[in-house]
Amino acid sequence: MAVIVRAGASPLWWPGLLAAAVGAFVPGLTGRRIGLMAGAALFLVALAVVAFSRTGRYAELARGATRAGRSDFLQDRDVTVRNWRRGYRWWLAGAFLVAVASAGVLPGAGGLLLAGAGAGLWLKSVRIGQRERRDDVLYWVRTDWVERGRPAGSRVKGYRTTGPMAGDAAPGGARRRRP
Repeated sequence: MAVIVRAGASPLWWPGLLAAAVGAFVPGLTGRRIGLMAGAALFLVALAVVAFSRTGRYAELARGATRAGRSDFLQDRDVTVRNWRRGYRWWLAGAFLVAVASAGVLPGAGGLLLAGAGAGLWLKSVRIGQRERRDDVLYWVRTDWVERGRPAGSRVKGYRTTGPMAGDAAPGGARRRRP
Protein backbone atom coordinates (compact mmCIF):
# COMPACT_ATOMS: atom_id res chain seq x y z
CA MET A 1 0.00 0.00 0.00
CA ALA A 2 2.86 2.36 0.76
CA VAL A 3 4.25 1.51 -2.67
CA ILE A 4 1.25 3.18 -4.30
CA VAL A 5 1.78 6.32 -2.21
CA ARG A 6 5.50 6.35 -2.90
CA ALA A 7 5.08 5.73 -6.65
CA GLY A 8 4.18 9.36 -7.27
CA ALA A 9 6.93 10.92 -5.18
CA SER A 10 9.80 10.65 -7.63
CA PRO A 11 7.86 11.66 -10.78
CA LEU A 12 6.74 14.81 -8.98
CA TRP A 13 9.98 15.63 -7.16
CA TRP A 14 12.52 15.51 -9.99
CA PRO A 15 10.48 17.29 -12.68
CA GLY A 16 9.51 19.84 -10.04
CA LEU A 17 13.15 20.57 -9.27
CA LEU A 18 13.93 20.76 -12.99
CA ALA A 19 11.05 23.19 -13.57
CA ALA A 20 12.20 25.29 -10.60
CA ALA A 21 15.75 25.38 -11.99
CA VAL A 22 14.43 26.47 -15.39
CA GLY A 23 12.32 29.09 -13.65
CA ALA A 24 15.33 30.42 -11.77
CA PHE A 25 16.85 31.52 -15.08
CA VAL A 26 13.71 33.33 -16.29
CA PRO A 27 13.19 36.87 -14.95
CA GLY A 28 9.37 36.61 -15.02
CA LEU A 29 6.87 39.38 -14.26
CA THR A 30 7.50 39.48 -10.52
CA GLY A 31 11.24 38.89 -10.55
CA ARG A 32 13.33 35.89 -9.51
CA ARG A 33 13.52 36.69 -5.83
CA ILE A 34 9.79 37.06 -5.30
CA GLY A 35 9.08 34.01 -7.48
CA LEU A 36 11.50 31.79 -5.57
CA MET A 37 10.26 33.05 -2.19
CA ALA A 38 6.66 32.34 -3.23
CA GLY A 39 7.83 28.95 -4.51
CA ALA A 40 9.43 28.14 -1.16
CA ALA A 41 6.17 29.00 0.62
CA LEU A 42 4.19 26.90 -1.88
CA PHE A 43 6.66 24.03 -1.39
CA LEU A 44 6.01 23.98 2.36
CA VAL A 45 2.23 24.29 1.96
CA ALA A 46 2.09 21.49 -0.64
CA LEU A 47 4.33 19.28 1.49
CA ALA A 48 2.09 19.72 4.54
CA VAL A 49 -1.19 19.30 2.67
CA VAL A 50 -0.11 16.18 0.80
CA ALA A 51 1.68 14.57 3.75
CA PHE A 52 -1.14 15.02 6.24
CA SER A 53 -4.25 14.65 4.11
CA ARG A 54 -6.42 11.55 4.62
CA THR A 55 -4.27 10.27 7.49
CA GLY A 56 -7.40 9.37 9.42
CA ARG A 57 -8.63 7.16 6.56
CA TYR A 58 -5.24 5.43 6.33
CA ALA A 59 -5.24 4.79 10.09
CA GLU A 60 -8.83 3.54 10.02
CA LEU A 61 -8.07 1.07 7.23
CA ALA A 62 -4.88 -0.07 8.97
CA ARG A 63 -6.75 -0.75 12.23
CA GLY A 64 -9.25 -2.94 10.40
CA ALA A 65 -6.62 -4.81 8.38
CA THR A 66 -6.97 -8.57 8.01
CA ARG A 67 -4.47 -11.24 7.12
CA ALA A 68 -4.11 -11.75 3.35
CA GLY A 69 -5.73 -14.95 2.19
CA ARG A 70 -4.89 -17.30 -0.64
CA SER A 71 -7.52 -15.72 -2.87
CA ASP A 72 -6.07 -12.19 -2.50
CA PHE A 73 -4.07 -11.06 -5.49
CA LEU A 74 -1.19 -8.83 -4.35
CA GLN A 75 1.13 -7.24 -6.91
CA ASP A 76 4.84 -6.88 -6.49
CA ARG A 77 6.42 -3.46 -6.17
CA ASP A 78 7.66 -2.98 -9.74
CA VAL A 79 4.29 -3.77 -11.30
CA THR A 80 2.50 -1.39 -8.94
CA VAL A 81 4.92 1.47 -9.63
CA ARG A 82 4.79 0.90 -13.39
CA ASN A 83 0.98 0.83 -13.43
CA TRP A 84 0.71 4.00 -11.35
CA ARG A 85 3.16 5.90 -13.53
CA ARG A 86 1.50 4.72 -16.74
CA GLY A 87 -1.88 5.82 -15.47
CA TYR A 88 -0.67 9.30 -14.57
CA ARG A 89 2.00 9.94 -17.21
CA TRP A 90 -0.04 12.54 -19.12
CA TRP A 91 -1.03 14.32 -15.92
CA LEU A 92 2.61 14.38 -14.83
CA ALA A 93 3.75 15.72 -18.21
CA GLY A 94 1.02 18.36 -18.14
CA ALA A 95 1.93 19.39 -14.59
CA PHE A 96 5.58 19.75 -15.62
CA LEU A 97 4.68 21.90 -18.62
CA VAL A 98 2.42 24.12 -16.49
CA ALA A 99 5.19 24.46 -13.90
CA VAL A 100 7.70 25.52 -16.56
CA ALA A 101 5.20 27.90 -18.17
CA SER A 102 4.38 29.49 -14.82
CA ALA A 103 7.97 30.73 -14.68
CA GLY A 104 6.86 33.59 -16.91
CA VAL A 105 4.86 34.97 -13.99
CA LEU A 106 6.45 33.58 -10.81
CA PRO A 107 9.89 32.13 -11.60
CA GLY A 108 10.43 28.76 -9.93
CA ALA A 109 7.15 28.76 -7.99
CA GLY A 110 5.34 26.13 -10.07
CA GLY A 111 8.32 23.79 -9.98
CA LEU A 112 8.68 24.10 -6.23
CA LEU A 113 4.96 23.46 -5.80
CA LEU A 114 5.34 20.26 -7.82
CA ALA A 115 8.42 19.25 -5.83
CA GLY A 116 6.56 19.92 -2.58
CA ALA A 117 3.80 17.53 -3.61
CA GLY A 118 6.42 14.86 -4.35
CA ALA A 119 8.13 15.43 -1.01
CA GLY A 120 4.75 15.21 0.73
CA LEU A 121 4.05 11.82 -0.86
CA TRP A 122 7.48 10.59 0.18
CA LEU A 123 6.90 11.81 3.76
CA LYS A 124 3.49 10.10 3.82
CA SER A 125 5.08 6.80 2.72
CA VAL A 126 7.74 7.15 5.42
CA ARG A 127 5.00 7.59 8.04
CA ILE A 128 3.20 4.51 6.70
CA GLY A 129 6.51 2.62 6.89
CA GLN A 130 6.90 3.61 10.54
CA ARG A 131 3.45 2.20 11.25
CA GLU A 132 4.36 -1.01 9.37
CA ARG A 133 7.55 -1.41 11.41
CA ARG A 134 5.68 -0.73 14.65
CA ASP A 135 2.97 -3.28 13.82
CA ASP A 136 5.53 -5.71 12.29
CA VAL A 137 3.44 -6.19 9.11
CA LEU A 138 3.24 -4.95 5.55
CA TYR A 139 -0.07 -3.40 4.49
CA TRP A 140 -1.44 -4.31 1.07
CA VAL A 141 -4.46 -3.26 -0.95
CA ARG A 142 -6.19 -5.79 -3.16
CA THR A 143 -5.54 -4.81 -6.75
CA ASP A 144 -9.20 -5.07 -7.72
CA TRP A 145 -10.09 -2.48 -5.06
CA VAL A 146 -7.57 0.16 -6.07
CA GLU A 147 -9.18 2.74 -8.31
CA ARG A 148 -6.70 4.81 -10.31
CA GLY A 149 -3.88 4.45 -7.78
CA ARG A 150 -5.79 5.53 -4.69
CA PRO A 151 -4.84 3.30 -1.74
CA ALA A 152 -7.47 4.90 0.51
CA GLY A 153 -10.21 5.46 -2.07
CA SER A 154 -13.90 4.74 -1.62
CA ARG A 155 -13.64 1.25 -3.17
CA VAL A 156 -11.02 0.13 -0.63
CA LYS A 157 -12.85 -1.80 2.06
CA GLY A 158 -9.80 -2.70 4.10
CA TYR A 159 -6.13 -3.48 3.98
CA ARG A 160 -4.56 -6.90 3.93
CA THR A 161 -1.45 -7.73 5.92
CA THR A 162 1.47 -10.04 5.44
CA GLY A 163 4.64 -10.56 7.39
CA PRO A 164 7.35 -7.91 7.07
CA MET A 165 9.51 -10.17 4.88
CA ALA A 166 6.81 -10.91 2.28
CA GLY A 167 7.05 -9.43 -1.18
CA ASP A 168 9.77 -7.27 -2.67
CA ALA A 169 8.99 -4.01 -0.85
CA ALA A 170 10.38 -2.84 2.45
CA PRO A 171 8.19 -1.02 5.00
CA GLY A 172 7.29 2.37 3.55
CA GLY A 173 7.27 1.14 -0.04
CA ALA A 174 11.01 1.28 -0.70
CA ARG A 175 12.75 -1.41 -2.69
CA ARG A 176 13.85 -4.26 -0.44
CA ARG A 177 17.61 -4.61 -0.26
CA ARG A 178 18.83 -8.15 -0.68
CA PRO A 179 22.10 -9.08 1.08
